[in-house]
Amino acid sequence: MIAVALAGSIFFSIDPSAARWRVALYLLLTAAPFAVVTPLIGPLVDRIRGGRRGMILLTVVGRAVLAYLMFLYIDGLALFPIAFGVLVLQKSYSVAKSAVVPKLVQSDSDFMEANSKLTLLSAVGSVAGAALGGLTLLGGSSWPAAAAVVSFTLTLVLAVQVPRITVAPAPPTADERAELRGAGIVTAAWAMGMLRASVGFMTFLLAFEFRGGDEGVATEGVGRGVGAAVGVARHQDIFGNPGAPAWHYAAVLVCASGGALFGARLAPRLRRSVVEERIISGVLFNALVGTVLAGWIGSVVGAMLVAMVIAGSSGLAKLAFDSLVQRDAPDANHGRSFARFEGRFQLFWALGAFLPVALPMPIEVGYMAMVAGIGVGLVGYLTSTRQARRMQRQVTPEEPDRPDGQLGFWPLGADQAGENSEPDEGG
Repeated sequence: MIAVALAGSIFFSIDPSAARWRVALYLLLTAAPFAVVTPLIGPLVDRIRGGRRGMILLTVVGRAVLAYLMFLYIDGLALFPIAFGVLVLQKSYSVAKSAVVPKLVQSDSDFMEANSKLTLLSAVGSVAGAALGGLTLLGGSSWPAAAAVVSFTLTLVLAVQVPRITVAPAPPTADERAELRGAGIVTAAWAMGMLRASVGFMTFLLAFEFRGGDEGVATEGVGRGVGAAVGVARHQDIFGNPGAPAWHYAAVLVCASGGALFGARLAPRLRRSVVEERIISGVLFNALVGTVLAGWIGSVVGAMLVAMVIAGSSGLAKLAFDSLVQRDAPDANHGRSFARFEGRFQLFWALGAFLPVALPMPIEVGYMAMVAGIGVGLVGYLTSTRQARRMQRQVTPEEPDRPDGQLGFWPLGADQAGENSEPDEGG
């Protein structure tokens, strides 16, 4: 609903060359909270009972208030800080959710399925919200924001029912820090960061591509007609730039939600037969190929394709990454760990989004930049994975018949840790 409200407002309809510096400024401000909250406030909130639940409630209430302000100032420049305030709270909610979810499932084995269901619900909700927002847009450009106020109010009723939990009663131990700094986790985190940066880059690249245009000079009346005729004689553009039809942007949003939906549906099934490392490398390759095809196809069809592929790849890779952390860092506090990783991924998102805002570029150049970035991420991930494999083989012989189905060069799971440890005196 917020996206529909912005699509029908001055957010994308004014001259982008005049708007980009404002967008760039507020985008930089979105990175500041993650730079502060993750290392400082995050650990404190972890150890307060109900701290993460309180953050969820705060983000919901805050977005309801900002949606109401958006309803009031939909046609004013105040819309820019309001819109990015919504963005900050949305990303903050993602961090809080990443901390809470592991504590609300029965076991770590249920975490990937729970996250898959949440992603599915999010994708379905995005499509439903866009449809409802489109219907309310018929009443006026500010009506989708009013509908969002109602939606956030209903969300608050549900969020109050989230139980109070303590995510991390103690600071991270040396073992937890060592596990989270393992080569496999660090390499996968960088690959995940590249995908999140691609999502942010794509979001604003397509948003500016499908922005509304200038209306041009009115030609009614004798004086204006003469002035317009003089402008034409001087080869001046008096007719404006109508930009892309509104349904183009809506189609891109629907395809992005559809891609996230497909990735969430595929992740649990794919994990039964393929290890996490291969899932991550596979989605990087698919994102690379999809972006190349989008650049070759062009037009709105190419934009729809790249939105679907990048959103689906990012969602699938995130579920695989979470599963990898659970596997290779069994002693870590997963609530705290996922929240911190999510904070870093949001920084990647903001940095990726900043580039097309600060550096105006044709959409074809943007596709090429995405191909280069994803290509670097894929090559770096494959190279680092192979190096980690060689180093691990020098320490531990390969075990192709492990009962958990994992590759032998990833022996950091709880089962192998137990096999290599000495028995207790009482055992």
